[in-house]
Amino acid sequence: MASARSERMKKQNDLQDMPKAKLNAENFKKGARLFDYLGKQKWTFAIGLIFLVLSAGVGLLFPMMSGKMFGMLGASDKTQMIENLKKLDNIGFTLLLILVVQGFFSFGRVFMFTRVTESLLESLRNKAFERLIKKPMSFFSKNQSGELSSRLATDLNVISEAFTMNIAEVIRQSIVGIGGLIIIMTSTNFAVSKWFLIIIPPLSVLAILFARKIRNYSKQFQDKIADANVIVSESITGVTNVKSFTNEAYEINRYEKQTSDIKRFGLLYGTFRGAFFAFVITCIFGAIFFMLYKMLQLNAQGIISGEEFGKFMMLALFVSGSLGGLPEQIASIQRALGATDRVFEIIDEDVENVLAQNQIAIQPQGKIELQKINFSYPSRENFEVLKDISFTANAGETVALVGSSGSGKSTIANLILRFYNPIKGQILFDGQNIDEIDLTLLRQQIAYVPQEVILFAGTIAENIAYGKVGATQQEIEEAAKKANAFDFINTFPEKWNTLVGERGIQLSGGQRQRIAIARAVLKNPAILILDEATSSLDSESEGLVQDALDKLMQGRTSIVIAHRLSTIKEANKIVVLHQGVIVEEGTHQELLEIENGFYVKLSKMQMNAS
Repeated sequence: MASARSERMKKQNDLQDMPKAKLNAENFKKGARLFDYLGKQKWTFAIGLIFLVLSAGVGLLFPMMSGKMFGMLGASDKTQMIENLKKLDNIGFTLLLILVVQGFFSFGRVFMFTRVTESLLESLRNKAFERLIKKPMSFFSKNQSGELSSRLATDLNVISEAFTMNIAEVIRQSIVGIGGLIIIMTSTNFAVSKWFLIIIPPLSVLAILFARKIRNYSKQFQDKIADANVIVSESITGVTNVKSFTNEAYEINRYEKQTSDIKRFGLLYGTFRGAFFAFVITCIFGAIFFMLYKMLQLNAQGIISGEEFGKFMMLALFVSGSLGGLPEQIASIQRALGATDRVFEIIDEDVENVLAQNQIAIQPQGKIELQKINFSYPSRENFEVLKDISFTANAGETVALVGSSGSGKSTIANLILRFYNPIKGQILFDGQNIDEIDLTLLRQQIAYVPQEVILFAGTIAENIAYGKVGATQQEIEEAAKKANAFDFINTFPEKWNTLVGERGIQLSGGQRQRIAIARAVLKNPAILILDEATSSLDSESEGLVQDALDKLMQGRTSIVIAHRLSTIKEANKIVVLHQGVIVEEGTHQELLEIENGFYVKLSKMQMNAS
């Protein structure tokens, strides 16, 4: 219960934290772009607006009609009492009819707006995800995955609330509030309406400011509690470190400081809440009582009738409620405009041309040439990761990339996959500049098997078929056999329908690697990029995975990012990198013969480490 409550409070705070856009012409113009995604639902939206206006208009009749009942108080004789009872029956029937009609219009408004919203969100979700998944790798290197997921979840939820509820409520409350205020000013005695104008607006402003202040303190209070919970979580998760360094007292002191802050903010929060309740009881209820007192006084003096008194009181309650609720609805619309801007940032930013047309088609052989490549990552433009890199991997050859951490091995793989483009130089695929090749066609000819395989949270069959969407079960099983995965898959009760769990957590490292290799087999690429797929495995798993890799590499150009030199002795060529520069190049045996060579040093370091 406590965790569920804290989760709800966290979501509420997240919504409060969302950026609000100013209510200006520019932001409204951005927000109006949402209507481009309505499609055929534009007429539905118009009908919904008609239902909304009718619902609000009919709603104004209710306080006016119900106010008439006050004119029937204090019948002087039996005849008047009987007549009043008949009128009361008529008014009651009329009020019931008003409620039924208003209920019908309200249902129509909600139904129409829901249809509009769901249609809009479907189009917006699809477009946002389509644009997001096509973004270049430079985009993902600058944006956190959690933030991007939020834009497709929280932001769209805020837009949904705005379209379903907030826009409608602003219009409805404006009609009721402004319309009721006009009725009060034009149809009641000034001696009555002046008290409403003198008392209600100032009290409403004070109540809004008070509530905003309390909400800010509530957020800070919840943030302090969250900070304390982080300390508890970190201490328990890292309890081994805490105890091994005998830092129990340090953690207790950290937590006590945080709980002291919680107490201080809790007292401030409680003080403001108490003051707000005092304000409501003293000022709001006092104002209502004072107005009631003045109305009864005017009624006793014969200045207003009982019916005028009743209509005023009922209209005043409706108008006060509507105008008081407007600031929160407007704040929600501001958040929705901010959310809309964030979503359209994703839609409007450049994407990769993954479905390019009229490009030069490729007949893959698998030859890769890097010619004088220089490269810097967008986030570190002043630091060159690669400097004047040139080497060739002929069709069917295995070329290993070795070097110390940060030497640029993975960067070369990223450039071949065109995750990034070089600053200088060019990469040729079968003699053709990869910039001239359709990006989809290029990547279809390359399979990447990383060191840390991440599987999707589906079945084993679905994860293997990711290498060739629409593959038959027979093709999936054949790929699994070549990857040495067939036997272990059949040991599971659900076999091919076994769920691998989030990121493949239900499988061991060796099993995940073999699933990734089966996926690559199914893709049947011309080029393989292998990021030392066996470095983190036990001996038994390493043997099975290495055997599967050997089968996969046959007849294909393979770029192997090597961390353990023992795995690349048979490579056709080894390219040795150091600080972004090629320092040596040759076969394993040729490199060992270079006296004081960098490869020799790496080899000796690994031998000593083992």
